[in-house]
Amino acid sequence: MDERLRTAAARMHRADHLRRWHTAAAEQVQQARHTLADLEKDLSKEEADVARLEGGMKAFLARLVSQREVLLDRERAEADIARQRLDGHRARLAQIEADEQAIEAELAALATASEDYAKLLAQKERQLLTSGDARASELMDLGAALDRASAEQREHTEAYQAGQAALQALAQVLDHLGAAKGASTWDLLGGGFVADAIEHNRLRSADEAAWHAQRALDVFSRELADVGVTARVRLPEVDTRWFVDTFFDNIITDVVKHQRIEKTRAEVERTARWVQDVGTHLRHRDAELSRERARLLAEREELLRG
Repeated sequence: MDERLRTAAARMHRADHLRRWHTAAAEQVQQARHTLADLEKDLSKEEADVARLEGGMKAFLARLVSQREVLLDRERAEADIARQRLDGHRARLAQIEADEQAIEAELAALATASEDYAKLLAQKERQLLTSGDARASELMDLGAALDRASAEQREHTEAYQAGQAALQALAQVLDHLGAAKGASTWDLLGGGFVADAIEHNRLRSADEAAWHAQRALDVFSRELADVGVTARVRLPEVDTRWFVDTFFDNIITDVVKHQRIEKTRAEVERTARWVQDVGTHLRHRDAELSRERARLLAEREELLRG
């Protein structure tokens, strides 16, 4: 069993190494293809310069000043250099692509390496737990700690994802309120009925987006409860009087509408900042839990292989 564990561990580590290589190779291929496209453009330009000197008005003018052959030799030399550079880069790209394919082939052969290693560790763990080995109690404690850390990390990940969804929904509200604020400013400067109509439309959109954002915040609050955070986040209501006010178009109502938009937008921005701050905390905690799980897994692995 121990020998099988060592072999499985070596295969798993090799697979991890190859995955890092594959990522680097894929980036190199992408970069090389971009460079190749630029070099092909360069070569086309140089060949076009040669063609223009070999015939046409430019060649005729060059002959008049006895410079045609000199210019033509220079352009041909530059075209040759561009062609050599392109050929060399094509060979480089072909080599990188071959390396990438070789890595992929070896990775395919090691596709189950991590799973095989985990199964062997679990098998060794079961043997120790049923054999009365002195390590059995420690393994049980480690298993319980791993279960707790894994569950807590999953809860923090789900809460963070819900927070990101809420941030996207809040961004939609802020976009509509920002557009409404712009229309309101125009209205203050004498935009009249057109400005009122745009403002009315943007506020209706903001009202609809606010309901979607509130539902996202409700989900976020429930996910936060799973990680021990109590939050009851409520967005400000979109004041329906704004729409009534558009029928009483004077400077007083315009100023009131503008102030209401600014106030609501400021409150939504505060909510968005709070969601972002909480998300940052969740990410930090998730990183801590990831390190804790890695430590526990390493301890369990050492115990089983020892």
